[in-house]
This record gives sequence, structure tokens and C-alpha cells, in this order.
Amino acid sequence: MMNIDQSAPLKAQKSIEISAPVNTVWALLADIPDWPKWQPDVTTAEIEGELAVGSIFRWKAAGLNITSTLQEVQPDQQIGWTGKSVGMQAVHHWTLESIENGTRVSTEESLNGWFARLLKFFDTHFLEKSLANSLNVLKKRAEQA
Repeated sequence: MMNIDQSAPLKAQKSIEISAPVNTVWALLADIPDWPKWQPDVTTAEIEGELAVGSIFRWKAAGLNITSTLQEVQPDQQIGWTGKSVGMQAVHHWTLESIENGTRVSTEESLNGWFARLLKFFDTHFLEKSLANSLNVLKKRAEQA
């Protein structure tokens, strides 16, 4: 399992229970080019090649152009990537666990670099709010499927 950068100025961990099977939740997370259809902050997303460790994907979220590399891909279980944008390096990891009435999704992320330090200065809870929002959007979409 990949780990976030514990020394980063911004790091957070959140989880949520979703009333949908693991494979439904996985399909949403794993279909990177489809992210703009259900994630309001994501305007573009393209992957180079297959959904596999080492594959690069480029996306735009909240106005930032991000280049990410998949570091972990375990279908229906885990997906994680590292990413770079102007002044920021990210590590983001998702874990899916089948539970009685659906799926427990846990996500953790770290942000490092000068832009991450600036974000922390303006809003110390920026990353917690961002992860909570992502989980809520994922829950809504998965439960509609």
C-alpha cells in the first residue's frame, strides 16, 4: 500500500459509507476520462494507455493542470497516484472495502510545495474539505447508478 507524505504541510484522511457495491464505486474511480461527467471541479481528464501502475494521466481540477502517475491499481480494492502541478506535489490514495450494505471508501492525500503552504496559510482545513467533498460527490453518483 502506498503512503502519503507525512511531512507535507497539508495532509488529510476521510472515509464514507456508500450504499452501492464495490464494483460500482470502483468503476467511477477507475474511469479517469469520465471524471469530468460527475466531478464538478474536474474539467478535463485523459489517461495515456491502460489503467495500470506507471500510466500517466493529465487532468484539470479547480483550474489547475495536473500531471499524475498511477502508483497503485488493485481493481475493486485500491487506487493511488502521485501528481504534480504548479508549486505542488500530491500523493492521493483510495481504498474500497465491501461492507454489509455497500462500500466503505477511505481516501487520504498529502500536498507539498510552496502552493500547498500558501493554501494552508489561507485555509488550514482546505484538504479535509476537499476530500469530504470528493467523497460526497462519489457517494451521490454511485448511489444513483
